[in-house]
Amino acid sequence: MLAKTSEDVQNQIVNVVKDFIKKDVDPIASTYEQEDIYPHELIPTMKELGLFGITIPEEYGGMGLDFTTFAKIFEEISKGWMSLSGIIGTHHILSHVISTYGTEEQKNRMLPKMATGEIRGALALTEPEAGSDTQNISTVAIKDGEEYVINGRKMYISNGEHGNAFALMAKTDPDASPKHRGISCFIFEKPTEGFKVGQHLDKLGYRGIDTCELIFDNCRVPADNLIGGVEGKGFGQVMNGLETGRINVAARAVGVAQAALDAAISYSQQRKTFGQPISQHQAIQLKLADMATKVHAARLMVYDAAAKKDSGLRNDMEASMAKLFASEICGEVAMEAMRVHGGAGYIKDLPVERYYRDAPLMIIGEGTNEIMKLLIARRILERNQI
Repeated sequence: MLAKTSEDVQNQIVNVVKDFIKKDVDPIASTYEQEDIYPHELIPTMKELGLFGITIPEEYGGMGLDFTTFAKIFEEISKGWMSLSGIIGTHHILSHVISTYGTEEQKNRMLPKMATGEIRGALALTEPEAGSDTQNISTVAIKDGEEYVINGRKMYISNGEHGNAFALMAKTDPDASPKHRGISCFIFEKPTEGFKVGQHLDKLGYRGIDTCELIFDNCRVPADNLIGGVEGKGFGQVMNGLETGRINVAARAVGVAQAALDAAISYSQQRKTFGQPISQHQAIQLKLADMATKVHAARLMVYDAAAKKDSGLRNDMEASMAKLFASEICGEVAMEAMRVHGGAGYIKDLPVERYYRDAPLMIIGEGTNEIMKLLIARRILERNQI
């Protein structure tokens, strides 16, 4: 359980992030996004602000913030440029997995450097033939003395090039039944002989951050890098980490939706038709009211899921609900914002078309929304057995 951050501290932290976005991110976001440029020059400031150590315990050099504050930070960053939140998104999944399940040696070795951003983490989970079907990964890790030999490929990996440590899921017992009992999670660090970054993926949105294929060809990893030191626990470890990932993706969706709403409100008060601002037309007012209500509801669901995570209680259903609802709302609000803008919203001169292209990532990422629905239904039926 994480200690609740006071409202004053939350506001101070969020205001610092707002200033960073306004001063350093807003001036470059559109250009970097359109040209798919990685924002190297923003990393030192992100390190100084402690953004790589948001939820890492203070004893390991992090800020030890609760997940509600974590969500607010991701929301604020995503209002400015959603891609930027990707640099610390899967980083915090790795740090959470190590903080929760790692050995004391692993925590002391990894977390202080992760908190400063010296080590920048990622999640090596998805494979070309095993996206939502996580248990059917084909990457294997075979024990050889004091090392594991890893072979396989991972796909759609954020921070695949610029990250230097991964939470790597691999099968240590390919014949296990059920399959998830044969999956283990490793700390995989770069550079390692036999490892290389494969193709770089050219994406519709979420541009400016590297998304890559990872290739593992007889890579040797020390046995000390098996998270928790016990084989067969990786599936549960990573699924728990994904609960935090779903909170951050849901918070990103709220941030992008809020940015789209803000843009629609501003434009509607400037654009005139029939002798008055379009904000005075009832058709536009109805759109703005629906958009604002949906964004507010999504935000409350995200904070509820974060509070449940902070309490130490199981929150996979709440996190899935928040991710499902917020991401779908983000897609709807981005589309409505474009409708309010009319033809101007379809042009790259304004950021509205970026919000529209970024929105699908949250619907697909960290588990598709169809998977979210199945998980939610499963939990509902478990809780209401007759």
